Amino acid sequence: MGIFKPSIYQKTIFDINYKQLKQEGIRCLIFDLDNTLGLISHKTCPDEAKELIKKLQKDFTVLICSNNTRRRLKPYLEELGVDGIAWSMKPSIKGLVQIKLKYHFYKKEMCIIGDQIVTDILAGKRFRIKTILVDPLGEKDLRITGLNRSLEKKIIARYEKKGIFERGKYYE
Repeated sequence: MGIFKPSIYQKTIFDINYKQLKQEGIRCLIFDLDNTLGLISHKTCPDEAKELIKKLQKDFTVLICSNNTRRRLKPYLEELGVDGIAWSMKPSIKGLVQIKLKYHFYKKEMCIIGDQIVTDILAGKRFRIKTILVDPLGEKDLRITGLNRSLEKKIIARYEKKGIFERGKYYE
C-alpha cells in the first residue's frame, strides 16, 4: 500500500507550503490539470489558480502533466506561459521521464501535484519523486476516472483506519 501513499496530502493547491518545498530543494512543480488546477468544465485556467502559478514561476519551473489531450491542455499552457505533457498516460512514468530529460532536473528536485492516487501519485512514486495529493476540485470526472475514484476511496479508508493518512502531514 505504500506505493499509493503521497509524500504530502493537502486540501487544495493553495494549501501547499511552497516555501518549504523550495527549502527542500524542489525546483520543478508538475501539476495535474483536471480537478487539480481547474474543473473539467473549465476551458481556461481559473483566475485564482492563474495567480498562484504566476507567483510560483518566480521560484520554480512549473509544468503541467495531463492524461488529457493536447487540445484540452493547450489553453492552460498558453494562458499560464508554461510547458506541459499531454497524453502522459499516468501512472506511466513516460511524461515524468520526458520532463526530467528536457529540463535536466534531478529527481530530488521534482514534485508532482495531483488529485488522483492511482494516476498522479502512483506515477510520482514509481518515478521516485516527491508527491502531493490534493482533494479533487469537483465531483465531475472523466468516465475512466470513476473507476479510479472507487479504488482511491478504499485506499484512503485503509490508510485512515491505520491512522496514517491525515491532511497536512508529511509522510516521507
